Amino acid sequence: MTDTATNDVTRADVCAAAIADAFAEDGEIFGSPMGLLPMLGVRLAKLTSNPDLVISDGESLFLAGVPPLFGKSDVIEGWIPFRKVFDVVAYGKRHVMMGATQIDRHGNQNISAIGDFAQPKRQLLGSRGAPGNTVNNRTSYWVPKHSTRVFVEHVDIVSGVGPKRAKEAGPGAARFNDIHRIVTNLGVFDVKGADDTVRLLSVHPGVTVDEVVAATGFTLDVPAEVPTTRVPSTEELVLIREVLDPKGLRFREVPEPAKDAAS
Repeated sequence: MTDTATNDVTRADVCAAAIADAFAEDGEIFGSPMGLLPMLGVRLAKLTSNPDLVISDGESLFLAGVPPLFGKSDVIEGWIPFRKVFDVVAYGKRHVMMGATQIDRHGNQNISAIGDFAQPKRQLLGSRGAPGNTVNNRTSYWVPKHSTRVFVEHVDIVSGVGPKRAKEAGPGAARFNDIHRIVTNLGVFDVKGADDTVRLLSVHPGVTVDEVVAATGFTLDVPAEVPTTRVPSTEELVLIREVLDPKGLRFREVPEPAKDAAS
């Protein structure tokens, strides 16, 4: 493997490392990513910060090896057909990273529909596994395009349950509710702000706090000092670029900003 300079780190590289960091301290748990960047980040974590992380091919197999995105592993560790995933969901040793069409200030997520529940303007995926995930498993979210259309004051329909709503529903919903991280193309967040609200943890290199606030449709909990999201190490960059995603598929979700033609 060749050495990789860190002065050409892309936003997609930073997002992949931030997602990996969300899984870094989980130990031996089923990492269940949904989407391209979450899959990249989970596999990066498996190769670096959390070798005990259990990963799958997203279809039916637990993997002992760590293949590139959409590649086949030559080392199979176990069998997990779709129906067996529900056993893991109920048991709880799982960290799922889902997408979100909407997220509100209390960390509730919507992937079901836009508009009124009785007559929505647009039908989406449906709530699917989001309610069970958020009351049984550690849950994080990946948002590739941070905007006021995604980060709204109130979601139209609650699919994934945030901590405030879970507590109001009682111990059955709140006991294992753990909205761990929200990673977007602008920064990293949790839901541990005042009154269980979304809190800014870091902004990605080249992004300002004001830009994040302007792209958020509710009052964001912003600490007095907001650090910059860390840049991936040289080892991580080599793994991202030469091992896990040599085809650059990550740029489909987080393209690089267009450069000024005059520069």
